[in-house]
Amino acid sequence: MVIIRRNPDGSIASQEGQVTQSHPALETKKGMQAMADSGRAVPTLMSEIATKINNAKDKPRKLKVLKDNDSVALRQVLKGAFDPKIEWLLPMGDDIPYKVNDAPIGTEHTMLRQEAKRLYLFTKGGDSTLSGTKRETLFIQMLEGLSAEEAEFLVAVVNKKVNNKYKGFTANLVKDAFNWDDNFMKKE
Repeated sequence: MVIIRRNPDGSIASQEGQVTQSHPALETKKGMQAMADSGRAVPTLMSEIATKINNAKDKPRKLKVLKDNDSVALRQVLKGAFDPKIEWLLPMGDDIPYKVNDAPIGTEHTMLRQEAKRLYLFTKGGDSTLSGTKRETLFIQMLEGLSAEEAEFLVAVVNKKVNNKYKGFTANLVKDAFNWDDNFMKKE
């Protein structure tokens, strides 16, 4: 068995008491965070982004969270959450009868960033061939495939109550972050 001794700065002490080289990324908090993020097996979930926005203390920090996590899928979901012209063809309310997927995050889950391309199925003008029952069944299946946190976030999106659940997550914040006008389209 080998015993590894560490110096006060976290570097590994050699047998003779000499300091060996520490990894440069471990010298700063920012470097340590970058190392942690690079080893992350699961990309940032949209529910995590919403929680970060909720926890950010001021608007510039909230904007930074959105800009750092910008993606087509995030924009699609947020447009559905805040654009008043988008009508969801699903029953409103939090009491949707789905079985919460309680598997650990990173296992046996779909991700909202992957499912975002299917959200058109649940909006007015999306797919008119689906019956209401089939549409609701597909939505419940989508919720059951997501982690509990992302399913909860998606329900808030569909109910257009993201700001009620995540304080400071407003339509104006999204417009500012993505340079959108009042029609939720990119400004010219």
